[in-house]
Amino acid sequence: MERIWGGRALETIYGRVLPIPNAPFGEAWEIVDRDDAQSVVCDGEFFGMSLHDLWKSHRGEIFGDALPHSERFPLLIKILDSADDLSIQVHPPASIAGQLGGEPKTEMWFIADAKPGATLYVGLRKGATRLTLEQSITEGSVAEQVHAIRPRIGDSIFIESGRLHAIGAGFLIHEIQQNSDTTYRVFDWNRTDSEGKARELHLTESLACINFSDFEPEMDTPSGDTLAVCPFFKTTLHDLQIGEIISNPLPDYFSLITVVNGCLENTHMAGQTLLLPKGSKGLAATTTTRALQITVPGMPESGHAI
Repeated sequence: MERIWGGRALETIYGRVLPIPNAPFGEAWEIVDRDDAQSVVCDGEFFGMSLHDLWKSHRGEIFGDALPHSERFPLLIKILDSADDLSIQVHPPASIAGQLGGEPKTEMWFIADAKPGATLYVGLRKGATRLTLEQSITEGSVAEQVHAIRPRIGDSIFIESGRLHAIGAGFLIHEIQQNSDTTYRVFDWNRTDSEGKARELHLTESLACINFSDFEPEMDTPSGDTLAVCPFFKTTLHDLQIGEIISNPLPDYFSLITVVNGCLENTHMAGQTLLLPKGSKGLAATTTTRALQITVPGMPESGHAI
C-alpha cells in the first residue's frame, strides 16, 4: 500500500520487490480477508484460493472447529514502514463504531526496527483534557497533548480501541489487529500533499472515540513469551535457535507465524507471515530466528470463551 508517510524498508530490509520504483510504500497487508484485499494460497492443495474461501468453505479442516462465528477471518496482519510520521489518530471502540459507520479496531505493535530517536505517540500527557485537546487541534499543536515514547527494537505495545496514537518516523513495525480498516485522524502534522491539500481529518468521530483517561502509557512488559492477549488475539514471541521447532500450541487449531528475522525450514524468510493449518507439523529454525505467533479467541489455549 502506497502511503504519504511510507518508505522503502520493505525492499531494503525484507527484500520485497516493490511495484513502483522510488514510491513510498507504508504498509504490507500480509494476512487479509476484506472486500478490497485478499490473501491467496501460494502453493499446495488449496493453491489459488483466497483466505475468505478457506474461512467460509474449509474452516474446520484448516482452522479448527471451536472458533468464533464471523463472516470473515477476524484478524488483519500488517508490516508498517514509517519513513515519516503517521497522523495522530484513534480507532473506534465496539460500543460506538456502529453509530459512526465504522468497524471497531484494537491492535498491537511489535518493533522490528527503529532508527535512533524514533518516537511513538501513545495516550495523553498528564493534564490533557478534551478541552485542551480541542484547543490544540485549532492551534495545530496536538503533539503537545500526546505522550511520547522512544521504544527499543523488540519492544511491543497494545493499542486498545479508543487510545490516541501515532507512529513516528523511523520504524518498521509488525501490527496485529482486528479485521478493520477504520481510522479517524485527529491531526496530520499540518502536512499537505503534492498538490498542497491537507488530508481529511475526522474530528467529530475522533472526539467521540478517544479515551480521555488514558495517560502516559509505557511499552508493555511481556508475561513470559506472551506479548499481548485480549478477546481478539493472543501474540507470543519465540526466539529460536537452529533446529528448534515452532508449532501450533494445540494440534487441532491453526496459528499465524510471522518471521521477524531469520528463517524457518529454509523457505519461510524474514518478513513473511504464514498460516500453519491445524494438524501441521512444526517448523524448524534453520538460522537463529525470531518469530511472532498469533492465535484467536475461542480456542481453548487462548483462555477466552466463544
